[in-house]
Amino acid sequence: MADPRFREAVALFNAGAWYAAHDGFEELWHETAGPLRPVLQGILQLAVAQLHLERGNRRGATILTGEGLGRLRSAPEQALGLDLVALRTNAGCWLQLLQQDRPLDGAALPPPRLGPALPRTRPEAPGVDR
Repeated sequence: MADPRFREAVALFNAGAWYAAHDGFEELWHETAGPLRPVLQGILQLAVAQLHLERGNRRGATILTGEGLGRLRSAPEQALGLDLVALRTNAGCWLQLLQQDRPLDGAALPPPRLGPALPRTRPEAPGVDR
């Protein structure tokens, strides 16, 4: 997404500025139609989940982490130029910890981050030596 608001929302998300990141992604979400809409909604729900954690609302964090992860599960691995595989993996770990009512230690499990999509490797053709 070439919109500079998207880059700003990603930077806010990665800085842990959850409320501002949510606002940025929500603005884009309202303006977006099609298959990218649930991706944006999933990301903004993960931001709000982290905000709930900061404020001590574990139940809200659990619900929104699950909802955000659910929206991201069917998204292409590199939607919006982001590495959604890593994001889904991290969010899944958070959801497990939250559902198991285990202590949360940010040092043991860092908050979710939005990294760039990794270049895809192409499978080699059969019989090609390198």
